[in-house]
Amino acid sequence: MISKLAQRLLVFFIGVPVVIALVCLRQQHHLALHLALMAASVCAALELHAIFSHSFRLQHKAFIALLALVVPLSAFLCAFFSLPLAYIDYTFIGAVLLSLAAEVITAQSFEHSNARLMASTFIILYSGYLPTFISKMTVREHSVALIAVFLLMVFMCDSIAWLFGNLFGKSNRGIIKASPNKSVAGFIGGFVGAAASGLAGRAVWANVFTGSPAKVVALGLLIAFCAITGDLVESVFKRSANCKDSGSIVPGRGGVLDSVDSIFFAAPVYYLTSTLFFF
Repeated sequence: MISKLAQRLLVFFIGVPVVIALVCLRQQHHLALHLALMAASVCAALELHAIFSHSFRLQHKAFIALLALVVPLSAFLCAFFSLPLAYIDYTFIGAVLLSLAAEVITAQSFEHSNARLMASTFIILYSGYLPTFISKMTVREHSVALIAVFLLMVFMCDSIAWLFGNLFGKSNRGIIKASPNKSVAGFIGGFVGAAASGLAGRAVWANVFTGSPAKVVALGLLIAFCAITGDLVESVFKRSANCKDSGSIVPGRGGVLDSVDSIFFAAPVYYLTSTLFFF
């Protein structure tokens, strides 16, 4: 227990500053952040493939990981060459169509084709397309502030939820079947952490997060809901496949997917809502 706690704290106090540093490196249109997103996309695709392979016969994992990769790659190219962001959507659609075409060409029997195609489409969507909403933020004015506050909301939601859950949640756990160890106290802590992060971001970048403080609080509460839901959705994937973790690459947390599930799930909501509120 102590070892896992130490690992988790180490990841937080080293990993979070490293990620924020990547956000602050604006050289070459946020090249460092785009590379990190592409690496996370490939790892998440491989881990999702491994999880789903417990239940389905899937298309080749390298092929699906490649299709997932080209979507965030297209996002970087759009940022670097100032291309329309709609090209990201076209790339995603093209990747899905390629997976459909591959099934037609390569399948020798078709009793598992529907499951293969649905799994491939979902992996490309989840691990390839969802993170591109972070990529889209890199072309915005004040991109560093926008992305840093988003990541801080998700990180603090997760961390304060974990802290509150351990301190106050022992008697109010088990309300969500997908993750019985999650507690009401933990959920409350997550909302508090994300909302406080929004207010902190507004204090630092008042010229970006303009208007009433209620807007960043509302944004933080919405992102907390999405981050918590994203974590629970991944729990459903693992429980359905009878897997404890998506991998073992991140000390104290499991796989890459265990660390980015909340970020990927919340990214489209943050991008769209922050556009509505502040741009």
